[in-house]
Amino acid sequence: MLTQKQKELLLFIHERMQGDGVPPSFDEMKDALDLKSKSGIHRLITALVERGFIRRLPHRARAIEVIKLPEGAGLAAAPRKGGFQPSVIEGTGGRSGELAPPSSVAIDARTVSVPVMGRIAAGTPISAIENHTHDIACPPDLLTSGEHFALEVKGDSMIEAGIHDGDTVIIRRCNSAENGDIIVALVEKEEATLKRLRKKGTTIALEAANPEFKTRIFGPDQVDIQGRLVGLLRRY
Repeated sequence: MLTQKQKELLLFIHERMQGDGVPPSFDEMKDALDLKSKSGIHRLITALVERGFIRRLPHRARAIEVIKLPEGAGLAAAPRKGGFQPSVIEGTGGRSGELAPPSSVAIDARTVSVPVMGRIAAGTPISAIENHTHDIACPPDLLTSGEHFALEVKGDSMIEAGIHDGDTVIIRRCNSAENGDIIVALVEKEEATLKRLRKKGTTIALEAANPEFKTRIFGPDQVDIQGRLVGLLRRY
């Protein structure tokens, strides 16, 4: 059985997706339920996932699919093929029960196919990580062990680290990193960005490599690490 707030949120998400084809933002959910912070929305969504009413689509922020509605509220419409597909990326790691994303595949001794998952913000954060768009061929010595994916860089906040707007970065999928690593960070489960990681105690700083951009400071529960930079491709 759902609480009143859980039911209100579920119906609000369902109605918005029926009308617009995309789920509402966390700010819109917060305002609709008259909550003071987005943390309350995160808790409600987690409860709805655990109870089997919605699921988060893998490796995409703000990507939600309604599976069923409360008894008496009618049946949820059949999901669109592929579910919600945001136009840009900055994603979340897979969760239990969700499908794994495409992984890199060896083509021959000199080439590995790596899935490109969309764009990552190196500047003003973009809203979310997109689904698999296409593959690129990479030399094996550019990769480390484990799963990899590629992201197209948008912005110049990491320019002094040699990462330019339009570059393609190769990311090793992981959920932890060392101080000084350049990571794909998902902030507040909603926005993702490419930044250098700095940790001090329980504080997490996302540091740009451009003096025009300020370092952003977060608590440990506000940032999820999606992967670590291991390589870069550039076309001239």
